[in-house]
Amino acid sequence: MSTTSRAVARVITPEPVVEGAGVHLRRSLGTRTLDYLDPFLLLDHFESANPTDYEAGFPYHPHRGIETVTVVRTGEIQHGDSLGHRGTIGAGDIQWMTSGSGIMHEEMPQVRAEGIGGLQLWLNVPAREKMARPRYRDLPAERLVETTVAGGARLRVIAGEADGGRLVGPVEGLAVAPKFIDVTLPPGAAFREVVPRGHTAFAYVDHGEVHFGPERTPAAAPALVVFGDGDVLEASAGPGGGRFLLAAARPLGEPVARYGPFVMNTRAEIEQTLADLRSGRFIRDEPRDG
Repeated sequence: MSTTSRAVARVITPEPVVEGAGVHLRRSLGTRTLDYLDPFLLLDHFESANPTDYEAGFPYHPHRGIETVTVVRTGEIQHGDSLGHRGTIGAGDIQWMTSGSGIMHEEMPQVRAEGIGGLQLWLNVPAREKMARPRYRDLPAERLVETTVAGGARLRVIAGEADGGRLVGPVEGLAVAPKFIDVTLPPGAAFREVVPRGHTAFAYVDHGEVHFGPERTPAAAPALVVFGDGDVLEASAGPGGGRFLLAAARPLGEPVARYGPFVMNTRAEIEQTLADLRSGRFIRDEPRDG
């Protein structure tokens, strides 16, 4: 059988938004232009050296029914939550949080000379896992060793496999079988990766310029590149090189009911979530496993 290279379906320029207590972001998923890409729900890009753009941070707020993936490029973020976790993630670190049945947490960027920069992605989970026990996967930079592969691309594999299975990310066992790869392309470098047919796939370019697909469609940072179906994803560096996050996963095909930081399957479940929040039953001592 012939192998089909995934063509670029859309290139989307992120929209400026203000979230939390006044943090300036650029959002490319979760907007009127693009509501979601099953199972991806939201993608925010934060980057600024101006403290007034980010120092107010994200004070304590709730989540239910999703996973959040935070990739720090520059600076430092302190976090804490209702389960007693406290810590700091810095440049190169990743935090993968499963909100499950409910968690309250805060993310507070620290004012430093280099400012702050990174990405946050929300990933949906199947109905049977919505009310699972909350958990964290903290992935320090030293666990995500960068490897140069054929073509000159430098990869950090976060979830799934890459390079024909020779590289395996530390996050596994998820229902949507995600493939998350942090890709850096020096000038002249190229990248080619198998992505299962039928899986949703996108790339977010947050540095430089990258050309994608069989037609070498250019995308300059910041840009969200959405791919059509196929067997492999191909990219090559622009004149000055580039960097992107490749994300792919199996679609859930389930109803999506969302209200702010809550994503469930029905409106009734959202109403129950709000009732739990009002009554003090949102944080569960013994949440049932999904």
